[in-house]
Amino acid sequence: MSVIAAFYGGKSILITGATGFLGKVLMEKLFRTSPDLKVIYILVRPKAGQTLQQRVFQILNSKLFEKVKEVCPNVHEKIRAIYADLSQNDFAISKEDMQELLSCTNIIFHCAATVRFDDTLRHAVQLNVTATRQLLLMASQMPKLEAFIHISTAYSNCNLKHIDEVIYPCPVEPKKIIDSLEWLDDAIIEEIAPKLIRDWPNIYTYTKALGEMVVQQESRNLNIAIIRPSIVGATWQEPFPGWVDNINGPNGLIIAAGKGFLRALKATPKAVADLIPVDTVVNLMLAVGWYTAVHRPKSTLVYHSTSGNLNPCNWHKMGVQVLATFEKIPLERAFRRPYANFTSNNFTSQYWNAVSHQAPAIIYDCYLRLTGRKPRMTKVMNQILRTASMLEYFLNRSWEWSTYNTEMLMSELSPEDQRVFNFDVRQLNWLEYIENYVLGVKKYLLKEDMAGIPEAKQHLKRLRNIHYLFNTALFLIVWRLLIARSQMARNVWFFIVSFCYKFLSYFRASSTLKV
Repeated sequence: MSVIAAFYGGKSILITGATGFLGKVLMEKLFRTSPDLKVIYILVRPKAGQTLQQRVFQILNSKLFEKVKEVCPNVHEKIRAIYADLSQNDFAISKEDMQELLSCTNIIFHCAATVRFDDTLRHAVQLNVTATRQLLLMASQMPKLEAFIHISTAYSNCNLKHIDEVIYPCPVEPKKIIDSLEWLDDAIIEEIAPKLIRDWPNIYTYTKALGEMVVQQESRNLNIAIIRPSIVGATWQEPFPGWVDNINGPNGLIIAAGKGFLRALKATPKAVADLIPVDTVVNLMLAVGWYTAVHRPKSTLVYHSTSGNLNPCNWHKMGVQVLATFEKIPLERAFRRPYANFTSNNFTSQYWNAVSHQAPAIIYDCYLRLTGRKPRMTKVMNQILRTASMLEYFLNRSWEWSTYNTEMLMSELSPEDQRVFNFDVRQLNWLEYIENYVLGVKKYLLKEDMAGIPEAKQHLKRLRNIHYLFNTALFLIVWRLLIARSQMARNVWFFIVSFCYKFLSYFRASSTLKV
């Protein structure tokens, strides 16, 4: 029997960020392995005209929760949605709901965060730092609380090459930043932001580092642990392979490449693609929650959920497998809603982007106009390139993350718990995982039918031909200009023509002699 699954039985669990990718998989695993848990509190804000109950119904009605409904038919009764806004004081939670949370909560999983790389400093600090501080204050008033699990990121200290499972100090105290944002106006904040983040690549990683410092400083006597996942990808095994529901990070690039829009990325082929399946992260989270509550470590332990140090896969190998999968299961022609959700960034146009991607996009838009359809390729391509630009920092670097605490925890688990809550990434077969990943993007994210594969292959072939045709024409134009302006270019051209002529003459002479 699983000790960890039994531990969560009868527990009242608070999850922030439960409507996000990681939060949904966490809830699914909890209900599937511990169906006798008491309640899961989720902090939710009404969205797009939906009530809290409608949002919960939408989550439970997805394919992700199909197995849960078999083992826990009354799952909807065990989710308690509470109105909350993490950008407000006390999260704008009502007095009645706050009293229930304070008096009943046993475990907290703090997953909520803004993951936008180009977010404003004010908003990112509010959600990733101030909200964490506020939640810790609430936790200190919970008499039944057994563990507080904070989800950070492995890239919170990406300004370092080697990263240990420790909390690193930031140059400026989080409290000073929080206090200063209360009276500085937005223009000044945006002006000083680059000086504050220093050698961090973006606002997200910087504010997550600040959030870790807040956890360390405001922990009081709480049992706290920090988990740092790297790039969270589709499910590996549970509840089924390949499930994904957002276009963050590599997902958007997979879509763009699969539809033939993205032909190249500026990346270091041998750099490690530190992808980690979401179900692996969730299994580690639940194991850490149990260990922190039961063993009560004397200090805040940090756990790295990464793959590069134990089972590395570089970007070249991953790209080859993605492209190989596209040959079998290409994405369909139809434009889908996810394209509208690409975030923007302070993007510096580069020559190769304009030449290799944007110009063919303009040509394709002309084709769409001629066929009576709405042109949209240029807009889509600009969004894709902005996303690629934001990821460029991570596509060209490798990091070394120590995993002593993670491996220690693995050794503490029983054989049954190692099976049920498997977070050993060494068992991951990358070729199989990437194929399931691409298939999952097609089935669960884009909701495309496998019957559309022949048409998708034709669409991919057309886009490829446009790309090749444009590059060929561009090469000929550039070469013609060089010949007109450079004597050296003319000499090279005459040499090539002369060589080809002599080769053909020799080939013809040889053929005549043989006859």
